[in-house]
Amino acid sequence: MNKKIKFSGLQIIFLFLVFNLCAAGNKQYESVGWKAGVARVCITPEESVWLAGYAFRDHSSEGILVDLWAKALALEDARGKKVILITADLLTFPKSISDTIRNQIGAKYGLERDQIILNCSHTHTGPVLTDALSDIYSYDEIQAEKIKRFSDDLKEKIVNLAGEALQSMVQANLYSGNGIARFQVNRRNNSEKTINNLTDLKGPKDYSVPVLKVTDSGGNLIAIVFGYACHPTVLGIYRFSGDYPGFAQLELEKRYPGATAMFFQGAGGDQNPLPRGSIPLAEQYGLELAAAVVRVLKEGTIKLEPEILTAYSEIELKFSTLPTAEELMRIENESTGYQKRWATHMLEIINTEGSLPGSYKAYPTQIWKLGSQPIMILGGEILVEYSIELKKLFGPEIFVMGYSNDVMAYIPSETVLREGGYEGESSKMVYGMPARWAEGIENRILEEFRRLAEMTEVPVIKSENGGMDYNIKTK
Repeated sequence: MNKKIKFSGLQIIFLFLVFNLCAAGNKQYESVGWKAGVARVCITPEESVWLAGYAFRDHSSEGILVDLWAKALALEDARGKKVILITADLLTFPKSISDTIRNQIGAKYGLERDQIILNCSHTHTGPVLTDALSDIYSYDEIQAEKIKRFSDDLKEKIVNLAGEALQSMVQANLYSGNGIARFQVNRRNNSEKTINNLTDLKGPKDYSVPVLKVTDSGGNLIAIVFGYACHPTVLGIYRFSGDYPGFAQLELEKRYPGATAMFFQGAGGDQNPLPRGSIPLAEQYGLELAAAVVRVLKEGTIKLEPEILTAYSEIELKFSTLPTAEELMRIENESTGYQKRWATHMLEIINTEGSLPGSYKAYPTQIWKLGSQPIMILGGEILVEYSIELKKLFGPEIFVMGYSNDVMAYIPSETVLREGGYEGESSKMVYGMPARWAEGIENRILEEFRRLAEMTEVPVIKSENGGMDYNIKTK
């Protein structure tokens, strides 16, 4: 039986007012738009300090090729939620330094962990930091004190940098897009010695160049945020530089005066720029990357609505079988260099704590969703298969940031964990970890991203590409 619904005059007026208030609220939401602020600070050491990334170095720095920078982009959406991205020309952000910086930013500016990203470019011509890969370097106590001074100063500079970006926010527009560059090579599957003769590069790879474009209300470009999944290991010299990402940023800032270019490292743990070894090659790759960004800025972006959703967690990742004290003493007696220092370090932990830890309890995972643009943020030296699998889950247009918030070790896929080698096995010594990761690490991380995706309204999609060579479409 059909029933007619009758409204009184007062009910009609009430519904009319509610409708108009909602419409007005949506218009106000749209009119407020984004706010954005940028800031930068030079972080080139003022004295000669040890350079990070390589165990072969036997003395401290010999000058500057290109200055090192930390840069910040602060964003605020139409509802007043703020986030801040900080990028830096550094090898890593170890947990002790990252925690201090994020805690101080939180205390001073009211931001939680989910609202902060610290990403390092992973340049191998930047300074060593306290608590970062300490076992591989052979520096003395004088150098250790210089490193501590620099690290303490760096923390203060970055916290102040965040404040400057937050205080400088203006009305803005935000755009995103994906480009492409092809100088990365999977180093596990292709020989560097014969790279010039290879006609068929093998192994998983992700050539995408994610880009965020930020303009002020007048359309002037104020920030360019871009990434690539490839080690900055073109250079192994004794002079400070940002390697190819440094040259890419310089080129973009030269091309767009007044804009701040910010590079973030992707899932490049097993990707190298090949060939490598010279300054002109570093400049070439920088120009190639900058050209990919320019193309996206000109034709490949979509406008993002002024809404920020964020989620953050720290999960436990287990180690495999731990070495015994007897095994460590054998390595200590029979080895030299960083292997010997690692064994000594592990024995000190056993003597102090009674045993080695069975897991890493605070591996950081994070999602930002800026308008329709999801950004997946992972700690550690993430291998490229994580980018591929995340894009299968959430779509090829997502951005993937590795080397963020805490770089504690390589994070291998299950395939690489089974294969072993440097990224899957021996790199544990480089990072001062007691053992390789236990099986199941990849699924543990991906499952956590499924959970965070629900919190940030990022939909799971079905992959249209089952292969490992993931082709990134452009917007």
